[in-house]
Amino acid sequence: MRSDAALANRQKFACSYLDDLRATDPEFCAVHDNLVYGEIMDHGTLTDEQRVLVLLCSWTAAQNLEGVEDLVRAALRQHMDPLVMREAIYQCAPYAGFARTAQTLRHFNRALEAEGVALPLEKAGTVTEESRFADGLAAQKAIFGQGIDSMHAKARPEERDVVVNYLSAWCFGDTYTRKPLDLRLRELLTFSVIVSLGGCEPQVKAHAQGNANMGNSKENLIDALAQMLPYIGFPRTLNALACVNEVYG
Repeated sequence: MRSDAALANRQKFACSYLDDLRATDPEFCAVHDNLVYGEIMDHGTLTDEQRVLVLLCSWTAAQNLEGVEDLVRAALRQHMDPLVMREAIYQCAPYAGFARTAQTLRHFNRALEAEGVALPLEKAGTVTEESRFADGLAAQKAIFGQGIDSMHAKARPEERDVVVNYLSAWCFGDTYTRKPLDLRLRELLTFSVIVSLGGCEPQVKAHAQGNANMGNSKENLIDALAQMLPYIGFPRTLNALACVNEVYG
């Protein structure tokens, strides 16, 4: 029964952000719980950890922040590493911006403090001021191949800071090289952020290709879309699915 699975998963993930509506709108809450916790949470190729990370990134991009603290506290009780969750949130900054990422971090940090986790967490950066561009370019090429050189060569002088320096040094150097997430997981999370922003289909397609290059399957991406669907809706989900189908066939 969907309702039995929904109850078990709600308890596991401590979902309480709809509790103020359960007395006034019980049917709405039941539809939500049976779909999210009775179907999606028990279906597909993603691990519980990956589901949590996808949601953190999606909610950051869309600024759906009501459930963040509940989700983080539940994940901590499931022995999920807070450093892994923090790095997933940091991954959002180059795509969703610092302001949205900072909003999620405030909720995240409150959840950690409530569970007795000491802040700040350990540092995870691996680059220096001198190495950040080269290390970022190496990560960029590992995902997208040598075509990055052609992109750099074609950049007009007035564009170089945006499409060369900031992209390679900040997005990939300062961010993708951080511990403990690997490039494969980072690409899945980047896909989740960009999909949730909406209106970014060229970038969704590019990062679907990046996911394919990193070894993530079509099913992985579709399962990430399913995880996000109840919160971003069908238009963004179906637009992203079309991009995935273009890349994977």
